[in-house]
Amino acid sequence: MTVVHPIARAWITTGGTGAQNYDEFADDAEITGIIRDNPRSALAIEMPHRAPETLGRSFTEALPAAAARLAEARADGSYTPAERVVVLYRITSADEEPAYGLFAMVDTDQISTSADEPGLVIRNEEVFIAKVRERVALAEATGHLLSPVLLLQTGNRGGRPTGEGDRNAGDALHRVLAEATDTAGAPAATDVDQAGRTHAIWLLGPGARQDELLALAGAGELVVADGNHRSLAAQTGGLPRFLAVITTPASVAIQPYNRLVSELTSSPEELIERLRATGARVEPVAGPPAVPASGGTVQLYAAGTTYDVTLPAGPGAGVDNLDHALVERVLLRDVLGLDPGDKRITYVGGDYPAHWLAGEVDAGRAELAVLVAPVTVQDFVAVNLARQKMPRKSTWFTPKARGGLVLAELGQDAATGS
Repeated sequence: MTVVHPIARAWITTGGTGAQNYDEFADDAEITGIIRDNPRSALAIEMPHRAPETLGRSFTEALPAAAARLAEARADGSYTPAERVVVLYRITSADEEPAYGLFAMVDTDQISTSADEPGLVIRNEEVFIAKVRERVALAEATGHLLSPVLLLQTGNRGGRPTGEGDRNAGDALHRVLAEATDTAGAPAATDVDQAGRTHAIWLLGPGARQDELLALAGAGELVVADGNHRSLAAQTGGLPRFLAVITTPASVAIQPYNRLVSELTSSPEELIERLRATGARVEPVAGPPAVPASGGTVQLYAAGTTYDVTLPAGPGAGVDNLDHALVERVLLRDVLGLDPGDKRITYVGGDYPAHWLAGEVDAGRAELAVLVAPVTVQDFVAVNLARQKMPRKSTWFTPKARGGLVLAELGQDAATGS
């Protein structure tokens, strides 16, 4: 029996509500600006305390405004209801291969966070519990799930090492999704994101094709590629199922996930000396900072100087010695004395290039930029199938699933799929 199910009661955009996910921003002012320019954007519901008219309120204080916005959007025709559907999803751009996915509901009790916890949905990153609580509160206040968890269909079954048959099982989902969207006719809705990609969706009701796609989507272990907080919120909030987009390895890439530190606990010169005292190799390099082409070395940029830094690894190998883990443990915790959730740390995804990070430092809005090479999709999958956890904010998958296109209404029928 598959762990992937139709959406019992979905609300489908009629256009204009698509939004970047709430965690895609390096600056909260960007969120306010987007909502100001497009009040219909679902971002106003996802991040109600950043909407222009509710600035200054806390997230909790702004939740009634979020519920009111969603009720208004349903009433004014911004969304239309659909019953027992899955939603085909295709993302296209001029210079990338098409990406495919399937909006559906996934059993929450299948989430596994360790090797000794059974389940076909693997959650792989440490999370910030405050963000989880916000997602739980938003679902309770609005009665809907607005953004999907992005799940990567590995094709692997039951923890076995990945083999040729498994890869073929994963490839099959990609192929059938491509065929289904190519023959589906005009999309129900389209939306263009900030990078110029076109997001298109098609509804697919009960029948043989829906059954085939549900079976393929649930045929292997599903790794959380984006939405660790949303998946934990489903567990914390007691939801039997959560909204997901199931995609394929051929549809995604991993971009850099960098860091900005707004305020150092020492001067840049003292920072460099403290790093060297840990055993790190630190060398100044000419020119502006750049994301390293491969792992093993990170770049720091402070006070107009770029440094190549090789951080000291701990004993053994594996996830604890990935660059992002070393940055968190050695640079942020040991040298700067900062907890990963410290407000002085901003996690900056791959949509923001190296020159933007340098500009934030040069303008005085940050004191340190940390540039880290992206992990590969293959390494990411391997870490997760081994049931190890990725460091916080270490994988910036692109293209991102767009929020506000497909909503899942909660309540007894929608939550259970019955």
